[in-house]
Amino acid sequence: MIEVHGLSKRYGDVEAVKDVSFSVGPDQVLGFLGPNGAGKTTVMKVLTGYHFPTDGEAKVDGISVQDHPVEVKKRIGYLPESVPLYGDLTPAEYLGFAASSRLIPKNERKSAVSRALESCGLEEAAGRPIETLSKGYKQRVGLAQAIIHDPPILILDEPTSGLDPNQIIEIRSLIKGLGRSKTVILSTHILQEVEAVCSQVLIINEGRIAAQGTPEEIARTMKGEISWDLVLKGKSAAETGELFTRLGNFGQVNLFDRDDMTVSLSFSAGEENIDGEAVFDWAVAGGLKILSMNQKRLSLEDIFVKLTKEDTGEES
Repeated sequence: MIEVHGLSKRYGDVEAVKDVSFSVGPDQVLGFLGPNGAGKTTVMKVLTGYHFPTDGEAKVDGISVQDHPVEVKKRIGYLPESVPLYGDLTPAEYLGFAASSRLIPKNERKSAVSRALESCGLEEAAGRPIETLSKGYKQRVGLAQAIIHDPPILILDEPTSGLDPNQIIEIRSLIKGLGRSKTVILSTHILQEVEAVCSQVLIINEGRIAAQGTPEEIARTMKGEISWDLVLKGKSAAETGELFTRLGNFGQVNLFDRDDMTVSLSFSAGEENIDGEAVFDWAVAGGLKILSMNQKRLSLEDIFVKLTKEDTGEES
């Protein structure tokens, strides 16, 4: 369990994180999403005890990061964006060193290394020098060192950065599996990463939280959650527009003629409860034929762009 309340972090005159609050429960994967420089890595460094907050507090399993950083580090596995590896060691040797550094009892280290190698699919590469491994396998080694002491919490900073598509799929699958038994915070600016792996989303922009919840919960709080694209036949754009005013009030409507008898209509339903049956009944009552009708919801990409652009505009 991670709890963050009113967290702020300043570097001189620069305020990197501003009054951030959130919590993550067990068996959850939280996607920490934001543009480059938004403050994601700073929050992670505070949670792992590498930096102390300027204001506010962060707790891991009820333990203050600032008051008891060593105890917190025992409960966390951390994978930084640039994985610190020793290229002349094999994965088995490196993980043995990591197990020793984590103060795992000597008689338990061999089993801990074997478990980490198996969990991260490294058995075949266990005896090869790390410097000869692909970047995907090096990332696996980094993930293995993060779980070597079987921590209840994992904090992963850009874990798929620089990997090819196949390697990305493999690492995402590993993270998703780990999320079934651990609390995971996954920092990324890749939207597909969050959609593929995460059960919760926290969007941070310019050091502040812009939104948090599931993608569906975030979408429901935003106007323009639902939109419709229609191709209609039977009336001109002007006549269709007059009929459309009977359906409700909407934030954005685009209506134009495709030819003499066909009209394209796109509108944002906002907070209106407009379902497909209502749209169909409206068209029939107006003497219109529906050639195509598609409902769209805001994607995570739409939400991200909307929130980060709006926040930037308001602050500027």
